[in-house]
Amino acid sequence: MGALHEGHLSLVRAARASCDAVAVSIFVNPTQFGPNEDLAKYPRSFERDRELLEREGVDLLFAPAAEEMYPGGAVTWVTVDALSAKLDGRSRPTHFRGVTTVVAKLFHIVEPDVAFFGQKDAAQAAIIRRMVRDLNLPVEIFVCPTVREPDGLAMSSRNAYLDAGQRKQALALHRSLMRVQQLADAGERSAARLAAAGRAESAAESSVRLDYFEIVHPDTLDPVEDVSEGALVAVAAFVGTTRLIDNIRLEKTAG
Repeated sequence: MGALHEGHLSLVRAARASCDAVAVSIFVNPTQFGPNEDLAKYPRSFERDRELLEREGVDLLFAPAAEEMYPGGAVTWVTVDALSAKLDGRSRPTHFRGVTTVVAKLFHIVEPDVAFFGQKDAAQAAIIRRMVRDLNLPVEIFVCPTVREPDGLAMSSRNAYLDAGQRKQALALHRSLMRVQQLADAGERSAARLAAAGRAESAAESSVRLDYFEIVHPDTLDPVEDVSEGALVAVAAFVGTTRLIDNIRLEKTAG
């Protein structure tokens, strides 16, 4: 959606490394914002973004107007049932419907062979993979690692909303995930105990209001009881009025 940062550019570089031509879409998609969310103030820096993409050797920049993507009177949606009501979909009920509709449109217009998404939006990636599979869309989905600031904060366009104090408080999300990783590395396999430890770590930062902290299957987004087969640890929280998300993958354990 623009306001590009190093996380976005890492996707461009991954695409350039494996594809003959690279296209990037920039579109602040109105249908994935709910009432009272930040559509109006979402950071927009198109000329800067265009220059960054040009430097990265992008072949095509597709930046349509909202009126082009959503003709007047449009009533058709692409919805991935069940999955879209989990994690972010619980607190943002129409969010993923907007995401899958616009991504389906972009795939139809651009016709990519491969599409690159970031692991930071893990639920989005899982939902898009399911949409592609269910609709037999001829595109391969490639998910690239989350890019972080030196102190661990996941890069996000919404980080621009944070003042210096909030920026420091936001590190509670990463600390909560690292606490889970530490315990899992030490042999803890109970998802309930791991999640409780993560929530406690987040709660230590009183200015951070937790939306969810869950340990789920990375494809179905259903809760798991044991992490031995691998799991997605996902967190969303408000820092001031800014909602941030982050996650890590716990790998399957040997034996």
